[in-house]
Amino acid sequence: METKSSLKIGLVSIYVNSPETAFNFYTEVLGFVKVIYLPEAKLAIVASPLDPQGTALLLEPNENPIANRYQKEIYETGLPAIVLSTENIFQEYERLKKLGVKFKQEPIETEWGILAIFDDTCGNWIQLHQPLK
Repeated sequence: METKSSLKIGLVSIYVNSPETAFNFYTEVLGFVKVIYLPEAKLAIVASPLDPQGTALLLEPNENPIANRYQKEIYETGLPAIVLSTENIFQEYERLKKLGVKFKQEPIETEWGILAIFDDTCGNWIQLHQPLK
């Protein structure tokens, strides 16, 4: 009999040019909640308010030359660094626009769902995604 995995994603990281700026954007604008925030250690971890004990996001400084180059090239290519899911992308889009978030792409429907892309002010494009029903 095959044993099922008991693994789950606990923490993922995204390179940012300033953990402090990223922490403020991800908590104050996106509405994430603080898991750990130690600005003196450049350590910022946030989570979704819908699942604060679930997968957390490490806002990792891009101080390493490889990380810095990777982040910069991903951004210049226009690729999203992460994908955030929502059940109502149009409502989230309007909420974020009112808060001054700059969108590269307004919500559009694709065969994979509805998506939009915005700038996180910390060197990343972030994709919003709503599955099709």
